[in-house]
Formats: sequence, C-alpha cells, structure tokens
Amino acid sequence: MTTALTTRILLALTAACAVLPSAAHASYNGDSDTGFQHLDFVENERREARANRLSPEQEKLLADAAALKKHLRHPVAADQPSPIAFEGDDLTYDESTGEFTAKGHVDIVQLEVRRFQGDYVEGNTRTGDVSVPDRAHVLQLTQGMPRVTLDGYRINYNYQKHTGAMEKADGKVGAYYMTGKRFEFYPDKIVVYDGTQTKCGAKNPDYHLSAERAELYPGDHLVLHNVKFWLKNKVIYTKKEHEVDVAHPMQRNFPRAGYDSNDGAWVEQTFEQNVAPRVTAAEHIRVTAKRGWRSSYDLGWTNAGARAMVTYGIFEDGNSEWVKKMPSLLTDYSHRLGRSPITYRLFSEYGRWYGSGIHSNHWQYGVSLVHDTIPFHGFRLDLAAGYSITRESHDHSRVQGMNVSAFLAKAFNNRFAAYVGGVYTKSSKENALFSYDQEDYSRVLMSGLSYRIGERDRIAVGTKYAMEPHRWTDVDYYWFHDLHCSQIILRYRSKQNTWRIKWEFTPW
Repeated sequence: MTTALTTRILLALTAACAVLPSAAHASYNGDSDTGFQHLDFVENERREARANRLSPEQEKLLADAAALKKHLRHPVAADQPSPIAFEGDDLTYDESTGEFTAKGHVDIVQLEVRRFQGDYVEGNTRTGDVSVPDRAHVLQLTQGMPRVTLDGYRINYNYQKHTGAMEKADGKVGAYYMTGKRFEFYPDKIVVYDGTQTKCGAKNPDYHLSAERAELYPGDHLVLHNVKFWLKNKVIYTKKEHEVDVAHPMQRNFPRAGYDSNDGAWVEQTFEQNVAPRVTAAEHIRVTAKRGWRSSYDLGWTNAGARAMVTYGIFEDGNSEWVKKMPSLLTDYSHRLGRSPITYRLFSEYGRWYGSGIHSNHWQYGVSLVHDTIPFHGFRLDLAAGYSITRESHDHSRVQGMNVSAFLAKAFNNRFAAYVGGVYTKSSKENALFSYDQEDYSRVLMSGLSYRIGERDRIAVGTKYAMEPHRWTDVDYYWFHDLHCSQIILRYRSKQNTWRIKWEFTPW
C-alpha cells in the first residue's frame, strides 16, 4: 500500500468511516465524495470476468480433458501417473517402459488439463517427463495452478512433480502477459529470467516492466529484481526490487494525467524505493498548471498489521481542500477480531499542519471497526463505526465522538447497479479547524447509480444530501471510457460547476 493511500484511509475512517472496506485494495478504486466507491465492485467484477474469460483454445482443452476422463477404463489413484493422450503423424510407445516419441503436428493432452504441442515430442508416461527440443506451445488450466499460455523453445517438464523449464518464451501467465529468455516452473512459483511483464494485452503494450529475474507466486505476489518501468520504449524509472500484490493490484507505478477546473492540466507519478527491510521511501509527484507543485514525500515502515510513517508535503481531497503537513507522523495497527468478520484499527496522527493561513499542531487518534461486506439476496451491505478525538494547538479545540456509516449496493443486471447509504460523524467542516478531508455536515445521505451502455462505456451519477440544512450538497455525473490498457474518467460536479477528466493506466 502506498503511503498516500494509507493516509487517505486513516483520515477517512476518523472523519466518516465511509470508505468501502473491500475496495481499499481493489483493482479499481473510485474517486468520489458521494459514496460512489461503493460501486467499485461493478468495475472490478467486469475486469475480473474479462481477465478470466476463456479463449477458444482453452475451452477446447477443457473439452478434450473431459473427453479423456470420460474414456478412462478405471479411476486414477492420486499416487499414480496422470493419464495422457497424444496424437501425431508418427507415434511410438513402449508400454513396458512408458517411453514415447511423437513427430509431426504433435498434440499431447494430460488429464490434469494441460496441453503440449510441437513438431517433435518425447517423454515417459510413468515418470511424467515431457521434452520438446524445438518450438513448442504449452497450455495449462490445472486446478490450483496459474493459467499458462506460452510459446517458446526447448521444453523440459515433469507434470507429476510440476517442475520444468522453457526457453525464449512469451505468452500469458495468470493475469500477466510475459516474455522471458527462460521460464522455470516449480510447484509454488514460476521464475522468469530477462523478461517483461504487463497487464496490457496489446501487441505493442502501452506500458510494461522488465526485470533480470521475476518470481511469480500465483495468487499471492510477484517479486521483480533490477526492474525497469517502461512507457512504450522509454524507461521512466528503475528499482532494485519491486513487489506486487497479485490479488490486490493498484495503479501507482505509472503516471496519471488530466484536467480539472481548479488545477488546470495536471500530471502525477509515484516513485517508491525499499531502503531497508519493511521500510519504503516514496515520492508522490503532482504538478498542476494553475497551482504548481502539489507533491508529498514519506518514509514508512510496515510489519504484521502495524504501520508507521513520516510524511511531508501537500495533500488535497476531492473538494480541492488541502493542507500542508510539515511533517506529520502516522501510526496504525489493524487486526481481525478472532474469527469474526470484524477488523479493528487503532490509529494516530500527530504533526504540524498548515492551511487557509493557519498553523496548528494537529493530533488525531482513535479506533475504528469495519465489518466485512455482508452479501444477502444479491445485495451488499457495508458497515463501519469508530470513535476519534482531534486536538488543535491553534485554538485549543477538541472534537470527539462517534462516526458511523452504512451502505447498501446491488448490481441488478450486467448493465445497471445502484447504492444508497448514510454517514454520521461528530467531526465535520462545521466544527473542524481544517476543512481537508472533512464532511460538510455531520449527517448526510448518499446514493447513486451506474449504467453500462456498451463494452467500453459506462455512465453514472452520485449524490449527497445533508439532513441539516436539508439540501443537496453534491450531484456528480460520470462517464467511464475503457481503452483496455488505460481508462478515461470524466466527472462533472453540477453543484460546484466544475469538471475533472482523468486518464490512467489499467491498475497493475
């Protein structure tokens, strides 16, 4: 998790507890002041469905494996070699030793849903060895292992031990399009040497990473060594080591750009470096046409649910409210309550804040409780609560009290989804010294809906209503346009009469 995101989460929990818990690590994380992030699951489910969609050759492999299983004479014991079926123009098989060779348009299908293709293949059905000395194609849909579609050379693989190697290969492994001089396969990981990785499926991807060595632990994480970040054919920065949470990717490694009414044209980029075990330094660079540099810098430590971070710079929320932290220390500890669906978080922030001509020693601390998303009858219910105390040296103020939020969301079909919810907080712009990241009023209702008009386009509206003084404070309209490898988001805030357009790459 980037430090900037950590800061936002801490403050959101103390101010309103309105952030969708499951969306904090989502592939797509919405930018909203009306609770619209509670529909992030719609975008993420669509992206997941697209990423998991089977290709025609994958569907054929499943059908061929099912046919092979259907024609077995007897069940195969777990400790027995997995059956295979092979075709070719010239076949030889020694039943006593299990050795086989196949020449000319060879197609080998294994019961564990794996396929090998080449012009010459040799192996042994008893030991599980398969060797393709020349050009080869590998397809894997084995349960519990990553999906693999690779073209390369010189395969040596043991499908019983799940170990092997492949030279000069390219294709897709899990969610990543990859190339490499050498792929090594192990039961728990795949290692790629002198290769590239991207989530952009274009023939000439808009962005990619290259690394001397990449270690992919399926469903868990990806570790890259001596990595370079590329935009087209240009290296934008390098890192000695870079780790990606495969299950919860985020868009933070590549630049984002856009235009809004307050800042004019803008561009932002995050740079991270591991400076010690569990210690990361980061620069969050943001340059605007109207207000110049709006950047921040931090040094953070994480370990087993605990975080500590020193941050310095300018922070801005969705309402263009900002503060300068000069600096600030944040601490945070979160843990699940036993086997319950509730996660608690203890947090604190102390630092020197500046904004609206005011300097103050700002201290905020408290506890929050977040319930896992509750599914029922197609609906999703999100609940959160907390208690916080905020002290300011400037006016010796002390604001304390409960924060509660509840949101209900549902995707009614493949096109239409909606949400409704509310927030109660004791800390708002009405009694806070700084307006940054604060609700306008203590009691607000939020609602919105989303409608997909095509494969690449979605429109939406998000609203916020203050129960006192009984008025609509926000009515925001959105247009999402998917460019496959990147996305354009247009947002019009009708109550503020402001525009914002943002372009960003698909979350890595």
